[in-house]
Amino acid sequence: MKEDLLHYLWKHKLFFCDAIKTSERDEITIISVGTHNHYAGPDFFNAKIKIGSQLWAGNVEIHIKSSDWYVHNHENDSNYDNVILHVVWEHDIDVHNSENTAIPTLELKEFVSKDLLQKYQKLFSKSQKWINCEQDISSVDSFIVSNWLERLYFERLERKSVLITQRLEKTNFDWEAVLFQLLTRNFGLKVNADSFFEMATSIDFSIVRKEWSSQQNLESLFFGQLGIFNKSIDNQYFNKLKKEYNYQSKKYKLDTVHRDSVQYFRLRPMNFPTIRISQLAGLYSKHQNVFSKLMSLESVAEVYELFEITTSEFWETHYTFEKESPKRIKKLTKSFVDLLLINTIIPLKFIYLKHIGKLDESVILSLIQQLKPEKNGIIDTFNSLKIKSNNAFESQALLQLKNEYCAKQKCLQCAIGNDLLKS
Repeated sequence: MKEDLLHYLWKHKLFFCDAIKTSERDEITIISVGTHNHYAGPDFFNAKIKIGSQLWAGNVEIHIKSSDWYVHNHENDSNYDNVILHVVWEHDIDVHNSENTAIPTLELKEFVSKDLLQKYQKLFSKSQKWINCEQDISSVDSFIVSNWLERLYFERLERKSVLITQRLEKTNFDWEAVLFQLLTRNFGLKVNADSFFEMATSIDFSIVRKEWSSQQNLESLFFGQLGIFNKSIDNQYFNKLKKEYNYQSKKYKLDTVHRDSVQYFRLRPMNFPTIRISQLAGLYSKHQNVFSKLMSLESVAEVYELFEITTSEFWETHYTFEKESPKRIKKLTKSFVDLLLINTIIPLKFIYLKHIGKLDESVILSLIQQLKPEKNGIIDTFNSLKIKSNNAFESQALLQLKNEYCAKQKCLQCAIGNDLLKS
């Protein structure tokens, strides 16, 4: 028996409420179980309970054994003097508060169905399973699943909001600057995300504004701050950009970057940092006020149109500075823009609409539901369990489910786990 199960049983009244009695055999009528407290102090605040003929209002404390009251020294803590009922699985001793007043005890094990306990044991069995409910998840009503996925998606948005909010506070809520920093991180993909983000945050966005009339100038600025020019390369375009960066560095008093930190290993050529930097420079030389434009767009098709950008001419015949390659126009793919939408644009729009008091969740859902689901091991496994992702909204929600609930054994806080236990 675990204490979180007892909290769950009490919170949802999953016991024979009409038959419950105290250890002294006084009848108990629950009017309100109270508010679940996840911090220090009694487990449930402001409960209302009738014991015998007396109505009580106060707190409820829950333990596996009654003697845990003394293990936790509650008898000496005045914060527990307002406990009106001690709910335990096993009653092994009478308890008193700091005023030496006896506290009524409810021993739950007498009043919980064996069927529910068997379901709990099955759900949390120690056999090797990808998720606890993998044998039964497909039997859960689709209405319950879809509503839970919507909540999970917005939970995931809130989690992503933490980094964005931190950046907004550091930039005095310069939304354009924060978008630039986050987009730059995304352009670095997983391999170069940290290096790209460090580069973006090392440049005051006012400098980007001053240079965005020229894609070439933005390239020199970005490459320079990444430390690309710390080596010597016998290439005319490289040396041209390097010369421009030396001028920019002095003009804007930029902090010198001492290392070339970008990686090429295991990247497809189209994802090389050189290509992504040129495309990023192309975006900001083609569009000023990118944030304002993105916030006004209502469809994914409009976002695709905004991101119709290419590299500068040099990169049409190169993937690196050192080697020439067959000519190819290197545009951003829709799948790449989808990643920008999922990881930055939609979360930023969510925070911005909240910030100005105009959040309409249907607008956010409309955007994310237009995107194809991501492809990864987690989504593939859910598909094999007959929980299929039809769009990015569902795949994002399933990632939140697996990482924040299944992996952390939080089945009692999960709508799917709840349904399986209560059914």
